[in-house]
Amino acid sequence: MADRIRTLVVDDHHVVRQGLVALLNVMPEIEIVAKQAMAFRPSNCTAACSPILRLWICSFRMWVVVAAITRIRAETPAARFIVLTTFDGDEDIFRALQAGAKAYLLKGMTIDDLLSTIRLVHAGKTSISPAIAEKLAERMSTQDLTARELAVLERIVAGRANKEIASDLAISEATVKTHIITF
Repeated sequence: MADRIRTLVVDDHHVVRQGLVALLNVMPEIEIVAKQAMAFRPSNCTAACSPILRLWICSFRMWVVVAAITRIRAETPAARFIVLTTFDGDEDIFRALQAGAKAYLLKGMTIDDLLSTIRLVHAGKTSISPAIAEKLAERMSTQDLTARELAVLERIVAGRANKEIASDLAISEATVKTHIITF
């Protein structure tokens, strides 16, 4: 299969990491190119930043995941990340998405939810479940948003990509990203 989703699985728990790899290995469109216990280690950064790697599934302490995403996206902007975690705090979600994660999943999700998210993120889209969107909305309810910021947020929750949001609102993709950073 020429267009397989090349994936790196990162989890600090051996059983969880091996379980994810076993689940994903049966999917013909997914190729596990590496698995590792550490989200961010200089010796692994070269492999992680490889242009052939299309997707990371990261599950680790949130500050480590955010640091890894930030550094790797600075070196390889096309890298895509799905955060799979037990941390459901609104600040954890916000920081991961702000760092560049394209999806944020809780470990209680179904395999169908995981596979759907992998496919969406691989296609360049953002995937945020209603539960995660609600957490983000709770965090944001303490801030006053402009009408434009609300319009951008509504489209993010609907699963629209930055390019699509820019087109919908007749603004540049850079402006969309600027609004996202303010969230």
